[in-house]
Amino acid sequence: MKRTMIALFGLLVLAGCAGETKIPEEPAMYLNMAQPGAVLDSQAAAIMFSQYRQNNGLGVVVVDPDLTKLAEQQSQAMAARNKMDHDVKAPLGKRLEAGGYPATIAVENISAGYHTLAEAFSGWRDSPPHKANMLKSGVTKMGIAAVYAPNTKYKVFWTLILAAT
Repeated sequence: MKRTMIALFGLLVLAGCAGETKIPEEPAMYLNMAQPGAVLDSQAAAIMFSQYRQNNGLGVVVVDPDLTKLAEQQSQAMAARNKMDHDVKAPLGKRLEAGGYPATIAVENISAGYHTLAEAFSGWRDSPPHKANMLKSGVTKMGIAAVYAPNTKYKVFWTLILAAT
């Protein structure tokens, strides 16, 4: 009887552990940003861009909250006008200056219509001018944003700003 009770207790403990097992979530780079409440993982983006840069002999980039805010503002401005345009609010240099960001180097990639970080990254990587920005020598910081705008033709507006101070 004692052995049966110990065996039952052991099975209950194992069953309890099995109930706590979580299925891994979808990788951040494949999260669909074309849905309400989707949140871009900027740290995952920084890792992705840094690995790409390292594979091309360049240094890493880290997420900068001020650049992220500026990228968010640019994506929101494009979404509000349903228009993909670097100058929809103002040219990058003026936006950096107005935001008080002391950039010595700064480049920007924008896009629209990509639903995942992986798609946006691939689109930029496959475009020579955007690729050149991602591989800009000397940049050390980044800000990235994706804004969902369901009533627009693109649905998601992306902005990536890479800079150095």
